[in-house]
Amino acid sequence: MASAPAPENLPLFYKQLEPLSTNNHANYRARPAEKAPFLHATHAVPVTVDEFVLAQRYYPIVFSVGDNPVPLALMGLNEGMNVFVEPDGGLRGEVYVPAYVRRYTFMLARLNPNAQELSLCFDPTSDNVGAFSEGDALFEDGKPSEATQAILKFCEEFEMSAGRTGQFVEELKKAELLIDGEVSIQAGTEEPPAVYRGFQMVSEEKLRDLRGDALRRMNQNGMLPLIFAHLFSLSIVREIFARQISLGLMPAPGAPVPLQATVQP
Repeated sequence: MASAPAPENLPLFYKQLEPLSTNNHANYRARPAEKAPFLHATHAVPVTVDEFVLAQRYYPIVFSVGDNPVPLALMGLNEGMNVFVEPDGGLRGEVYVPAYVRRYTFMLARLNPNAQELSLCFDPTSDNVGAFSEGDALFEDGKPSEATQAILKFCEEFEMSAGRTGQFVEELKKAELLIDGEVSIQAGTEEPPAVYRGFQMVSEEKLRDLRGDALRRMNQNGMLPLIFAHLFSLSIVREIFARQISLGLMPAPGAPVPLQATVQP
């Protein structure tokens, strides 16, 4: 139930990455994104631990499979199915939009594997950044504008939050709390249940069995509320399933289930 990696090993949504510079983009502007058509066919989006409390009100939060799990907000249960976004990229009702989505088309990236510093980059294939007559100027008098500084700050805060998320996941792995997840949903009395796998979740049984220093450390470092937010959110899986049915977004009969894929944040 996790999204496939983007082409050329680029992060999800990004088709290309180009460093923002005064030499090449002095007259570039950024237009506000009122819609996100790139999100319509995406059913799982990375979220950070700083978003768990807000995100769990709308999405099931699970963890991707593999050795380096990533927390994911499920916007649908099947590849290409998103119950929160219209085909044109407009939102269906009021919903929390993950920071990963709001960050696009910008991000911080190393220009080469040996670089020590991260550079502000953008996806040049996006319609929201370019030499437009409207939008916020990215440079003024050869220097980054206030708009660019705000973008940079947001991307820096996202990277710090991503770092905290990585530490959180490492603690879960160290405590051996993550297990392979499975959800079985009966759509009708005469139909076989839909079984979803391909994700990880925290084991409630293992969590109850925690003792001593391990439990005390999780309580002191604020992990327990995040774990409970994740566990509480899993009840929304059936709501997403029902919305897929009502919107006609279920896979065709015979489509492969369970789903097995990974995500690259």
